[in-house]
Amino acid sequence: MQTTLDVQGMTCGHCKMAVEGALNELDGVSAVEVDLGTGKVTVTYDESQVTLEAMQEAIEDQGYDVAS
Repeated sequence: MQTTLDVQGMTCGHCKMAVEGALNELDGVSAVEVDLGTGKVTVTYDESQVTLEAMQEAIEDQGYDVAS
């Protein structure tokens, strides 16, 4: 399954790596693609292993806001 999250506050390569790293640590996440220009984060995941809430929480724990 794939979803796109709207993440605010990402401005640089470090931001991109922080978000990618946080999401990739979650069980069930197989791919993360961050577009700094649009603030969109596309996540490919197994919905039986990880929830949208868990992904949002992982991003927010890094200090970024996820628009719902």
